[in-house]
Order: sequence, then structure tokens, then C-alpha cells
Amino acid sequence: MEILYNNEGTPLLMNSTYFYGETTSDKTAIDERRQVLFPFDKEHHREYIDVNGKKVICWGPDNQFPYHAIRIVRDTTVLNAGLKFLWRLTIGQGIYACEVTGYNEHGDETLAPIKDKEIQEFVNSRMVRRYMEKVLRDYLKVGNGAVQFVPNLKGEYIGMNPLNCIHYRYTEPNEKGESECCISGSWDYAPNDTIGAKFIDLLSDYNPDDVAEYNKFKGKHGFVYSVRDAWSNEDIYGEPIWWAAWVLGWVDISHMIPRFLKKAYKNQTTWKWHVQIPYSYWDKKFPVADFKTSKEREEAINKYMDSIEKNLLGPENAEKPIFTNYAVNEYNGRVEEEWKITPLSNKYNAGQENLVTSSAANSEILFALMLNPNVMGSQMPGGVYAGNQGGSNIREAFLVNIANAWIDRQNILDPIKLFIWLRHKKRVELRFRNTILTTLDTGAGTAHRLS
Repeated sequence: MEILYNNEGTPLLMNSTYFYGETTSDKTAIDERRQVLFPFDKEHHREYIDVNGKKVICWGPDNQFPYHAIRIVRDTTVLNAGLKFLWRLTIGQGIYACEVTGYNEHGDETLAPIKDKEIQEFVNSRMVRRYMEKVLRDYLKVGNGAVQFVPNLKGEYIGMNPLNCIHYRYTEPNEKGESECCISGSWDYAPNDTIGAKFIDLLSDYNPDDVAEYNKFKGKHGFVYSVRDAWSNEDIYGEPIWWAAWVLGWVDISHMIPRFLKKAYKNQTTWKWHVQIPYSYWDKKFPVADFKTSKEREEAINKYMDSIEKNLLGPENAEKPIFTNYAVNEYNGRVEEEWKITPLSNKYNAGQENLVTSSAANSEILFALMLNPNVMGSQMPGGVYAGNQGGSNIREAFLVNIANAWIDRQNILDPIKLFIWLRHKKRVELRFRNTILTTLDTGAGTAHRLS
């Protein structure tokens, strides 16, 4: 508690040290946030660092965007849950290797399973499952995933090794458009440390199948396949789907509300009472003659008032009574030295208003993820974000999510199809298994589909 004293050490004004404050953002701050992902110098050139004489494009101004993005996702409840929902939904119940034998009158594919047992075992293997879950994780969190095609000594591809986004960066493309993937374990603490850095060819987006065959023909074995979210128009690193919600501050709001409410509940009594203490009280409680200096008297009063404040604050002290004493002047019978504690009228309904704001922030984050809030159980009782959480609404939203997942699914399937072609020289189609929610009148709660 901060107290203003006069020259004799008598308190004049008291200000509680328990408070909560936040700064507001403006357009400049928003513009600066946009530059966090794709930094440019004053001449509008991409920032890079030199690693063994090669230009490695910075991923963020400090080359540590993946670390920041992972932390933001981890510490934001609805963002973390929403991305994990998309992650699980996109992977579905695994993949199925098949061939298209024709089409029916509705234009639907007629599929037949691939008879090659080795291919079927491969698509159902832990290697493929590990690849999909880790590359799709980074694809959703940071907008870019990468997988290394691992060859043996004969140049035959024997494995798909997903790379963690915190460990790799891409080099500046040369005049032929060729880039490399630089792998290092020290981007977080020593970004300019080249010890142990490894460079692997990065497969071109133009025609990965032909480029991979060409590299093999040239005797260049092993490469990295980048899986990007192309919506951002960024050719080096993709942009995560949730980025707009962070730039505009909705992610910050979802953080502020619980912190604000926690502080409000902890200090709720500071909103309820106005305490008035007469000057004469201090003359009797802390006589000037008892202290050698006014500084000693101030310290004693500070300690006393801190104990009073801590005794009143906190949820465990809610509605706790306070006992005070007063004196009556024996000459005129008037009450003196009385503490006056007046309840304050709090016209700010913190609980209701902040919960509404928190729900709006959660909905905006889910909108950025293209998720219907009803699917996640996020519903507001009224206003523009109100919705129906009925079963049919959730089923329809779930089907829309599966339909919208098509492009993301194709992006993560392309490396698997390329691996099968390079290893087995067979062109196969891959489809996802889905569990679809149905109505009770169909006689079953779920149905299984391929997509």
C-alpha cells in the first residue's frame, strides 16, 4: 500500500498497491504484429542469416517464430483445443490405399482396394501415422510442415522422417528456384552457430514427382518435402490458419479475461468499501513522541495498514466483519476518532460482461479456424454469436468441417503417394476413413465413409 504523509508522518492519502492494469493496442502495434511472421528489412528484402556461406531465411525477426507460435497455441485454451480438433478430424480414422475403377451416375468414385500387401501394410504402418500426426501438427500450428525422404546406400527410399519445425529453416532460392533445408538444433539459443548444421535439398513445389526422379537420376539421394498452407501467398514459410485472430488481438483478449477475473475476485473488497480514518486516530495509535523520526512512524503505519488490507482482501476474507473503536468527546458528547466504512455502489458487472467478452473472443478464434463454435460446445445465450447446439446443427457443422478438410488432406497425402511411387513404382490413390454422425432414424449412431 502506498501512503502520502505530511511532514510529521501523518497519513493524508492511501492508495492500494493491489491493482490490475492493461495497455491498449493501436494500428501501429497491429502492423508490427503482422511483421512477426514474415520480417523484411528497410529495402523490403527478406531477413536472413549466414550459415556456412548460405542465406537461411529467418522465420520471424528473431528466427524463432515456431517457438513463439507453439507457446501461443499451448497457452490459449480454445486455440489449442480448436487446432487439436482440426488435427484429429483431418487425420480421421486413417487412410486407405485404393484405385479408382470408375464413376457411378452421381459422379461418385468407384473404388477398389490395392492388392499389393506391402503397400497396404505401409499405409497402415506407424511410420505413416507418425508422419501424418507430426507434419499436420506443424502445418496447423505454424503453417508449414516438412518430411525428410531417407534413402539407403543404394539410393532406395526406405523411410519418411517428419522434421520438427523448431529445428529447420529454408535457404534463399537461387536463380533456378532451388532451395535447401537447413537443420540445426540451436536456433533457439545460438541462431548463428553453424556447428552441426546440415543442409538437405528442398523439393520444388512445381512438380515434386518429376523433381524427385530428376534428383535421383543426378545421383542426389535424399531430400525434404515441404507441406505448406498456401493461403498466405508466402512461398517460403506458410501462415498458420489462426494468425489473423492473434494479429487482431482476440487471442490476447482470451488471455486477459481469466487474468482479470482472477485479480478481481482476489481483490473484490477494494471495490466494495470506502474507509475514512480521522487524523486524531493516528495521534493516539502512533503518538509522535514514541518515534525518534517521522520515517520510523511512517514505516510503522505502513506495516499496520498492510496488515489491515491483507486481512480484508482475498476470497477467503469475503464478507468478513471488521471491528473498529471510536471515542466520545466528554465535553460535547460528539463521536470522534471513528472509522467510517461506506459501501460503494459497483455499477460494473465484471462477471457477466467479461464472460460475454470471453465467449466472443473464443468464437472469433474458432471462426479464424473455420470451426463452427457449436461443434466445440461454445455457445452464447444471445446476440450475434447465439447458436443452436442441437444434434442436427452439430452433425451438419461436422460434415462441413470434413468437406473443408479436403485440401489439407491432399497436402499431407502427396508425400505419401510420392514415396510409394519412388519405392514401388505404382500409382495409387489414398482416401481417408471417416466416422459420420447420423440420426437415430437410420438405425445407427454412426456410419463409415471414405473421402
